[in-house]
Amino acid sequence: GGGRGMKVAWRLDEVAEMFASAVREAEAAFGRGECFVEQFLDRPRHIEAQILADKHGKVVVVGTRDCSLQRRNQKLVEEAPAPFISEEQRARIHQSAQDICAKAGYVGAGTVEFLLSQDGTLSFLEVNTRLQVEHPVTEETTGVDLVIEQLRIADGLPLSFSETPTPRGHSFEFRINAEDAGKGFLPTPGQITEFLPPSGPGVRLDSGVVSGSSVPSTFDSMMAKLIVTGATREQAITRARRALAEFNIEGIASVLPFHRAVMDHADFTSADRFGVHTRWIETDFAAQITIAPRNAQSGNPEVLRTFVEIDGKRHELGLPAALLRGMSLNAAGPASESAGASEAVDPQAVLTPVAGNLHTWVVEDGESVSVGQVIAVVEAMKMETSILAPCAGHVNITQPAGTYFEAGSLIGRIKTVN
Repeated sequence: GGGRGMKVAWRLDEVAEMFASAVREAEAAFGRGECFVEQFLDRPRHIEAQILADKHGKVVVVGTRDCSLQRRNQKLVEEAPAPFISEEQRARIHQSAQDICAKAGYVGAGTVEFLLSQDGTLSFLEVNTRLQVEHPVTEETTGVDLVIEQLRIADGLPLSFSETPTPRGHSFEFRINAEDAGKGFLPTPGQITEFLPPSGPGVRLDSGVVSGSSVPSTFDSMMAKLIVTGATREQAITRARRALAEFNIEGIASVLPFHRAVMDHADFTSADRFGVHTRWIETDFAAQITIAPRNAQSGNPEVLRTFVEIDGKRHELGLPAALLRGMSLNAAGPASESAGASEAVDPQAVLTPVAGNLHTWVVEDGESVSVGQVIAVVEAMKMETSILAPCAGHVNITQPAGTYFEAGSLIGRIKTVN
């Protein structure tokens, strides 16, 4: 689940390494290492059908969702109903989902997932035998409380409805993860110093954190779900832009800058086409998701930008830089990249890119490696992050696997060959 263990081998010689990595993740997560290799479909859409099946043989498709906006095969933004598919495709998705669950004798809430290729081919992916993270968008657009229906099913009661509800409006869900989108969506565990969610018409928040909460490195990175609904897709987009602009999280990095950028990208928000696919973030998304230092945002190096809260509302404030020079408090927010420019960077150092457990070294001490070769793996927040050799040479391992390290920790060096 959650995209964990899914690896893509672009060349035949990558299969063994990718398979071994998938087995490691499976054994660590589930205690079993069975894995398989299957054909990879490049740039499909991810479309799913929400179903409910009771103990009396009734299977109802509640609606469709599009979950194509993903990173590392894990969903980031979901919407309902799935846009820009033909009525024929929607009918086939509904019928296929219903037939699969009926033939299997399935009972409960579930999600039948499909991949829709660029040529229109619909491929069955899997059935998730539970409520999904993204189930609120279906609730918002159908009026069906999926949790209550699931409890009714468990109690042996029939479903409270027998036909697919007519969609009412459009809904988006944004997963608010503790990840730095500007650094390849690396997890960023730590303490949340400020968590100010948005409010307003069509805005719903399902959250597991508040200001002062800590996000550990041992669990999933999701802090909250922002669900925004409108009468039309266009209205939902407008409301989502406002809600995302209002949302503020301080203390750790989050994917909010990414969500804001996506909601201004024509591939996702166009009224006449849908240009997003499951690898869109990797291959098509050109925007630079970075947090500019607050003093740079003003366009005036002599003015520092900060925020104050007055009567519960956040206000941006510009202050003369001279007033704050020499103070230990960094009122300008994140330090600029030039702040550490004077510090020498060791080109031979092997550093952890993210806080987490050094899961394994995939090379031996003293082994010869090439630049960019995978030499170690760090595990954090349900994800494996590969550590690449910064240069060619021989590996000198200085820290053992199985130990927790903060981001940027020195765990080894590459001795270059003269």
